[in-house]
Amino acid sequence: MEILKCEDVRKTYGSGNSQTAALKGIDLTVEKGEFVAIVGASGSGKSTLLHILGSVDRPTAGRVMIEGTDLASLNAKQAAIFRRRKVGLVYQFYNLIPTLTIRKNILMPLLLDKKKPDRELFDRIVQSLGIQEKLELLPGQLSGGQQQRAAIARSLIYRPAILLADEPTGNLDQKNSREIIDMLKLSNRNLKQTILLITHDEKIALEADRIVTIEDGRVLADEKRG
Repeated sequence: MEILKCEDVRKTYGSGNSQTAALKGIDLTVEKGEFVAIVGASGSGKSTLLHILGSVDRPTAGRVMIEGTDLASLNAKQAAIFRRRKVGLVYQFYNLIPTLTIRKNILMPLLLDKKKPDRELFDRIVQSLGIQEKLELLPGQLSGGQQQRAAIARSLIYRPAILLADEPTGNLDQKNSREIIDMLKLSNRNLKQTILLITHDEKIALEADRIVTIEDGRVLADEKRG
């Protein structure tokens, strides 16, 4: 089942002689349950694409559909709600709220909507990520790897249509990087979570089932592995 579709997505910054084209016509389709790595050098356009897919930014032209919703049809408030409910975001820096416990950080998307957590799903996620003993601690009491696990748990708690991971290992050492990638693969396999992993690291990209290479704002290659 198709969960994401990009049609001729373009993004231009500036105007007149100072215009810069960050995306120059991206076409991309992702099926439910896929684990896709999007790779490219700095300045290739991959981060711009991530911001558009996460409804944080809008394309200058073209269309992005997630689960049949055209992101361009959403106003700012609707986009924020859609992002919270349908798009899980994991960044290089964990963006946890330092004054809240790990439990409350994970549940934050649901708390904002005044929704009751699915206790079984919550337990399953925190156990899979190995942070069930850390739930009453504050983020500052956890290691970087543990904080990133909490950020992943928060991104999964709403059962998002798609999880966007932007250089999620960029701030971690090799051991923790390996563990975070394993956690993402586990959520893809056990929770059937669709994942788009944005990275410049080709070794990390090789962990995905499919690698999309972006160069100069265009899709240069789209390769399925295995």
